[in-house]
Amino acid sequence: MEVARGLPGDPDDAQARYIEAVIPTERGAARVASVYLPNGNPAPGEKYAYKLGFMDRLIRRARELLTYEEPLALAGDFNVIPEPRDAAHPELWTADALFLPETRAKFRALMALGLVDALRATSDEAGLYTFWDYQAGAWPKNNGVRIDHVLLSPQAADRLGAVVVDKDMRGRDKASDHAPLRVELAIP
Repeated sequence: MEVARGLPGDPDDAQARYIEAVIPTERGAARVASVYLPNGNPAPGEKYAYKLGFMDRLIRRARELLTYEEPLALAGDFNVIPEPRDAAHPELWTADALFLPETRAKFRALMALGLVDALRATSDEAGLYTFWDYQAGAWPKNNGVRIDHVLLSPQAADRLGAVVVDKDMRGRDKASDHAPLRVELAIP
């Protein structure tokens, strides 16, 4: 298995936000990258500029990876609410770095490379959230947002099976404020 740490494009970036692995399969290889995009708040500011720069680097890397024409999954906490339907109360997020127009435009640019949003490829259902803040009773009120994503190359999307937000994990004692997003791919 081949493993690369760090997102190319900024040799001075010491933050651990990207790891990529090539996994041998019976018919070649599949590539998986775990992504943890910066939150970016407060915006505007230095943290938001870092978020946008990181997104630009991710777009460049995804463009390069797609040329390999292999099953690829970019998965993780993107800290992006792509659309209003991805928040229980989108009006509360309009000034947040996760939902600002420039953030969503960068996410659309990433998707426009030909990536497929695994969850939205299998469901248009409302209320599919992956994050509920610990504050203000967000979990019991289902006041969530969808910020965790699995983005697939066409070769991986062709092998897409089930996609599930494992909300039961979020309901456990001392659980993370994120729920796992489980994606099944049939990769021989």
